[in-house]
Amino acid sequence: MSRIRPYALAATTAAALLATALTPTATAAGRPTRATALEHAATVLAERAGSLGLGPGQRTEVRDVVIDEDGTQHVRYDRTYRRLPVLGGDFVLHLAPDGGYRGADRATTAPVALPDVTPALSAPKAADLAANALRALHLDQPLRRLTAQPELVVDARHGTPRLAWRTEAAALDGQGNPVARTVLTDARTGARIDAWDTLESASGDGRSLYGGTVPLRTTPTGSGYALKDPTRGGTHTGDAANQSDLCLLGTLCVTRAPSTVLTDPDNHWGDGTTADRASAAVDAQYGTDVTWDYLKDVHGREGIAGDGKGSYSRVHYGNRYNNAFWDDSCFCMTYGDGDGTTFGPLVSLDVAGHEMSHGVTSATANLAYTGESGGLNEATSDIFGTLVEFHAANAADPGDWTIGEKIVRPGFGHAALRFMDRPSKDGASPDCWSPTVAGLDVHHSSGIGNHFAYLLAEGSGAKTMGGTAHNSPTCDGSSLTGIGRAKLGAIWYRALTVYMTSTTTYAAARTATLNAARDLYGPDSAEHRAVGAAWSAVGVG
Repeated sequence: MSRIRPYALAATTAAALLATALTPTATAAGRPTRATALEHAATVLAERAGSLGLGPGQRTEVRDVVIDEDGTQHVRYDRTYRRLPVLGGDFVLHLAPDGGYRGADRATTAPVALPDVTPALSAPKAADLAANALRALHLDQPLRRLTAQPELVVDARHGTPRLAWRTEAAALDGQGNPVARTVLTDARTGARIDAWDTLESASGDGRSLYGGTVPLRTTPTGSGYALKDPTRGGTHTGDAANQSDLCLLGTLCVTRAPSTVLTDPDNHWGDGTTADRASAAVDAQYGTDVTWDYLKDVHGREGIAGDGKGSYSRVHYGNRYNNAFWDDSCFCMTYGDGDGTTFGPLVSLDVAGHEMSHGVTSATANLAYTGESGGLNEATSDIFGTLVEFHAANAADPGDWTIGEKIVRPGFGHAALRFMDRPSKDGASPDCWSPTVAGLDVHHSSGIGNHFAYLLAEGSGAKTMGGTAHNSPTCDGSSLTGIGRAKLGAIWYRALTVYMTSTTTYAAARTATLNAARDLYGPDSAEHRAVGAAWSAVGVG
């Protein structure tokens, strides 16, 4: 029986009266039944239609009924306008045990009234726009069986209610996995109002090499699950099958190693050892997830490029490949397995956060990968990779200020790739700025930025974090008190995205971060002074 009811009717319809006649008004304990709650709600709607914003041409449909132990009733409605669904038209009535009105929660209070419901934009045109939006998210591979189904709706979620097309676009990607997106388009102007992924996701878990058992969001397939997260822009992880790219002129690639998305029958991935190829993929996907969450939770950034689009990862790249890298041309991360003597698989959490942060830098300041700007580029990735590790709060890989401590093997000769509290511990990176810094490899000139970041967040002196001992000196003999990791992240992110450019040097980075601290905390703030002191403590300024 339909529960769509016009407001012009009285409290009950004939069907509702029949239901009331056949159903007791309360249980033996006196608690109202569902039928009683619906009768009470119908009476309230008839009496309060105007105050609830329910005008001509509108109907309601009951979606849910909740009855508390004390008899309080909550009836949830969806709404239509001239037979069109109203997005954001839902509301909940709250009723006393005797049916008396107690209040309502409404998704919108804006009046829903349109001059007409005839679209200027045709349905086929709306379908084309949505199909193109889905294609734009999968430029790296052709889509098959692409369909787009538009539905005319009233959009009340985005300000003044207006006529819109809600179009469901769906297809199969290059690996045969389903992809889908809903696109909301203004039915008069053709402008996009909103868009979101609409694939159902599944909750799985994986046994990683470095982070213990971690949660994963995956995509159901016909026979199991794909290591693809529709809740984070479609981020996914594939197996490169120990092949390599064939590239000319740096980024012009004739052929690329495969990136076949991993699948699993039961949504429990890996066994925590290198014997199972899925274990490294678990680390890579988990690193992508945590980095996505850090950018969104802390900086309000949707994805690496800030456009809601997910990247992808390739694991098992090359043969005993001792590297991991970000590649703008494929918008992807690539991880080698290491040679086993110097490095293990290079998929640890801080390395993943480091690599994806190169993508953020590329999309913002685009710091040139040479000279001091190159050192700042690497330092930016070390800083955000570290903050990602702290943000994850994973007991199996707690946050610290070393980079790559999980992947190094005895043959490397150091306990980590880099030491941000005292960069010179790696034997090549400077603790303090000098004119020679610009001539260093960028993985070493980054030491100045790393040392600054540590001192700004944690201060000088000895302390232990994540089970790792840290002891940071200063170049000017000063003693510093840190302002915390959260403020470091906020200042560096604003400096990177607002003030830094491709040619920023360390002196210019001092100005950029001072400007950022001024913007965020004020020109006479303790944070602003701390930024200046931390740069002076590493010899910049």
